[in-house]
Amino acid sequence: MRKLLLSPLPLIALLGACTVGPNYAGPPKVATTDAPGGHFVRGGKVATAQAPQVANWWTSLGDTTLNELETRALAGSPNLAVAQARVKQARASFKLERANQLPKASASASYIHAQIPGVDFTGSGNEIDSLDLVNLGFDASWEIDLFGGQRRTVEAARATLESAEANVADAQVQLSAEVAQSYVNLRDRQARLALIRQTGALQRQTLDLTRQRLSRGTASQLDVERLQSQVETTEAQAVPIAAEIESYMNALAVLTGEAPGALDTMLQARGAVPLPPASVAIGDPSELLQRRPDIRAAERKLASQTAKIGQAEAARFPRLSFMGLIGIGGSKISDLTDPGNLSAIIAPQLSWSFLDFGRNAARVRQAEGVRDEAEAQYRQTVLAALQDAEDSLSRFGHRRESLASLVRIKASADRASVLMQQRYRAGTATLIDALDAERQRVVAEQNLAQTSAALTNDYVALQKALGLGWSAEPAAR
Repeated sequence: MRKLLLSPLPLIALLGACTVGPNYAGPPKVATTDAPGGHFVRGGKVATAQAPQVANWWTSLGDTTLNELETRALAGSPNLAVAQARVKQARASFKLERANQLPKASASASYIHAQIPGVDFTGSGNEIDSLDLVNLGFDASWEIDLFGGQRRTVEAARATLESAEANVADAQVQLSAEVAQSYVNLRDRQARLALIRQTGALQRQTLDLTRQRLSRGTASQLDVERLQSQVETTEAQAVPIAAEIESYMNALAVLTGEAPGALDTMLQARGAVPLPPASVAIGDPSELLQRRPDIRAAERKLASQTAKIGQAEAARFPRLSFMGLIGIGGSKISDLTDPGNLSAIIAPQLSWSFLDFGRNAARVRQAEGVRDEAEAQYRQTVLAALQDAEDSLSRFGHRRESLASLVRIKASADRASVLMQQRYRAGTATLIDALDAERQRVVAEQNLAQTSAALTNDYVALQKALGLGWSAEPAAR
């Protein structure tokens, strides 16, 4: 008899090892580059194939204020907190699905007092119309995962958790780049405002001298009006620049989790625009695919959707579950200690929805379609990431060439201003000529400052395109 009772167990164990649905074999291959050796096409001379530093890339700009802002943002940004909260939800869902693989058990205790007139509960003929019942019970249920449907559910939940963790890293990448770009734009606007005011002061000096010449009859009213218009135009340019400065201060405060205006004291003093290093480590495209968090999130989403096909497949097959109940009780408290009052029930149940008129088959096809969509989205994410990296490398390289030209123009304007000052002191040039040369020097300096800020912003965009600026989150176990 014992042999007959134990004989189904090996069969159940064998069936429990069966897992239907496709096994995830990794992401599809996507062509990374056509360049020889697998390097970036637009790498140029400013980039090296050395693997970049993933975390804290902004320290390469050498600005302590920026470092402080990045630290505050990563600690207090609400957007980052949203992504972290989603990881918490996904982790709880993963633990829930893993626990659903195990039996469910519960205990109960009950006491019943019944009193119905005219009813003899004992059957002895005596008029006893009340009854007391006490009971302690324990019940358990367990559905055998014959075809791996629950295992696929756990597999999908694990991949979803890992995708949520990758989204946290992607939020860190986006946040660090946004903080750096806002900071660079703030310093750029502060430098522009100072140069505009310097240009306006020079123009006013020229205007005053022209008015003096007008009083002597050596200049016309037209010259005065033209210079007056230039002064007012220059001073008008300072108004929107001042508004942009306040806007970037507000943006940096919000990015760090503070109210607008909270960082004004820290940022109102003018600072130089930080410049990128001479060479930039970018690695190769294959490393980019492993490093960018949005690619990892898309790949984990594909793995999750692949597992859900098996989950839908398992619903097409029979389901075996067991329910057990053990109870002890009677009409008196002492009956709870009498082994003779112990009762036990075990009830195996086999169910199979074999006549569903194609419902489960449709669910499988639906899951396959969702998987195909996730695969296409993964391919698109990879290609978009490669394009982003190549475009950023191209802009950064060409901007450096433009900056080199503006450096030469600025040096020429400096020399011209010095020579004109020497001629003015020697009496061979007028003061207006000297002021005009100085104004051209300021304009060259302004163009150089704007391009320098644009170069740093291109550097920030390149770090973002390379998927840098995140720190590792604990992986699902």
